[in-house]
Amino acid sequence: MFSLIRLPRIFTVHQVPKAFQEDSIISGYRHPRSSATDCILSLFQLTNETLNIWTHFLPTWYFLWKLLTVVLTHNVRHDAFIWPLLVFLASCCVYPFTSSCAHTFSTMSARARHVCFFFDYAALSFYSLASAITYSAYVVPDVWVGSAFHQYYVAVAVLNTAICTGLACYSRLGLPFLQYNHGFVKRFSECQSPKLGKILRVAAFAYPYLFDNIPLFYRIFVCAGEGCTDNETNSLHYCHTALAFLTVVLFITHLPERLAPGCFDYFGHSHQLFHICGIIGTHFQMEAVQLDMNVRRQWLLAHAPPITFSNTFGAALLSVALSLIIISVFSKTFKHVIVLYLYF
Repeated sequence: MFSLIRLPRIFTVHQVPKAFQEDSIISGYRHPRSSATDCILSLFQLTNETLNIWTHFLPTWYFLWKLLTVVLTHNVRHDAFIWPLLVFLASCCVYPFTSSCAHTFSTMSARARHVCFFFDYAALSFYSLASAITYSAYVVPDVWVGSAFHQYYVAVAVLNTAICTGLACYSRLGLPFLQYNHGFVKRFSECQSPKLGKILRVAAFAYPYLFDNIPLFYRIFVCAGEGCTDNETNSLHYCHTALAFLTVVLFITHLPERLAPGCFDYFGHSHQLFHICGIIGTHFQMEAVQLDMNVRRQWLLAHAPPITFSNTFGAALLSVALSLIIISVFSKTFKHVIVLYLYF
């Protein structure tokens, strides 16, 4: 049966438009006007995107299993203390799945490529907010519990998701209605200013990451003495923090492929390593959050502000709504977005 399926043709870097080219990747490109069927078939052939897709698609099911385990083993309807963990685990399912979809369908057209990665950026913003929600509930050091920073921390994190998604989308195309037209002909873009686009995108995610981790960084790197929450969870926090730093290095440097262009087109290029390190880091982060939740539960229930719908699910839903509005503005209409994602 599989012998009857004709797999799509693979191209070199000189055979695809500049918008589809990747730094120091020479071969393994898919057709820039692939059909949705071709995109799905490409999952089962070796391209420079194949491992990018699978390194996020497979972990999605692991995180979904973890989410379902929590739902089935806790009274989630009445135990509000578990709600931040549910938001976090949901984001751990959403961001790798959205990323795998973005990498799968990004070669349908230039417009599809931009819109796919708009959703990818929004999913990362949601994950960033979910991290802040869990940090506010379980990770914030004892000495900061109930402080002014703690009270406004999640609200600022929601605002940061809109800034993050908007700036990341801007890094690809510029301002909608002002810097590009309906056909994406006249625009600020990665093609015209790739370094600026890269800087803006790094800034778009570095800023919310640094803000979200203020309570964690203070707890494990700065605080000393009473009220610093120095427990067995800190070693896990060190692990996922180190992996987060490594993902940034990989994303910025394009190593190792920059040292040997063409040698890492299919296996071992920086974006694949970026995905792998990110997923492993998310695993350690999840383990740390759950351990903090269990170890500190009684103390936090007695001393921390109450966990409510508004500072968990409400904040998450508002973040998603803001990101969808931003995507619709940059994509012009939801009609085009829906067609690109649902057409098969």
